[in-house]
Amino acid sequence: MQKISTKVLIALVLLVVIVIGGVIGFKTLADYSWIDAFYMTVITVTTVGFGEVVPLTPDQKLFTGIYIILSISIFGYAISTVIEFILSANNIGTLKQKRMQKEISAFTNHIIVCGYGRNGKEAVQKLSSNKMNFVIIENSEEQLDQIRQEGFYYIAGDATQDEVLEMAGIEKANVLLCSLPSDADNLFVVLSARQLNQNLTIISRSTDESSNKKLKLAGADQVIMPDRIGGSHMASLVVNPDLIEFMGELANINENEEVEDQILVKKINFSLLGRSTPMSIAELNLRKDTGCSIIGVHDKTGGYTINPEADMNLDEFSQLVIVGNMNQMRKLKSKYPSLNFKL
Repeated sequence: MQKISTKVLIALVLLVVIVIGGVIGFKTLADYSWIDAFYMTVITVTTVGFGEVVPLTPDQKLFTGIYIILSISIFGYAISTVIEFILSANNIGTLKQKRMQKEISAFTNHIIVCGYGRNGKEAVQKLSSNKMNFVIIENSEEQLDQIRQEGFYYIAGDATQDEVLEMAGIEKANVLLCSLPSDADNLFVVLSARQLNQNLTIISRSTDESSNKKLKLAGADQVIMPDRIGGSHMASLVVNPDLIEFMGELANINENEEVEDQILVKKINFSLLGRSTPMSIAELNLRKDTGCSIIGVHDKTGGYTINPEADMNLDEFSQLVIVGNMNQMRKLKSKYPSLNFKL
């Protein structure tokens, strides 16, 4: 919300002072009751001319004349100041929105977040901490006020409308996060977004189990159920607490440490390394050459091997799940320039 300026506050204070001054003046000079004094003040300030409660003496008429001049001046000043403030606030808001829209139009490979509810806020905070370019689409004025205070890029509008998605740069975006509270709205956004950008990665929130299949058929690459994840996390704290503690610590490192110390996980195609096949993980010797470790292998059948043995053979269909810090990932990209993942 636009803050009230000092000029407006002064105008409002002067209005209050002139009204109080008039009530006290009529009460003192004309010996009116408080109600009559307030009535005389109102009809004098507003110049409606209903007539005096009782005839005025010369001294009272002199006071009334001076009071009319002062009240008209102050009242006119207050009205013009408030109108100027309102118009200025609207113009500033419009100019800021136009400037922001121009900057958003220049974005490429950015992320669009639809909805700034609980899930949307968590996603935005994570994206912001990792210094990623993103645009929020939201139509709630209350949520928009929070977004403005945070200084995030945003589009005020309904994410289910194609023109709103286009204003957010859907054609040039890399990822779309649908976190609207309604599964029906998320479904509509996924359908529209997939039509507007075939190469877009779409991740959608879902509250109902039956919506998962529909969202994937509509074009979502991943569907997340926050309630299921929360329940699974609680159960995992009982079944496998050490793993959850480790994953939590890993998340804390990435949120609290400098970029160079953050832990990254990437999936790469073994074929891009340009090595002969078959080749074992030990022969690849990735850990010694770059510092990165292979924590999983995704084979051509779609299955994962977690914590693979060193003698496991890799072929041209193998996809390696690599973990390492920023410096180690840079060494990996330097040794194998054909890798195209982003840091």
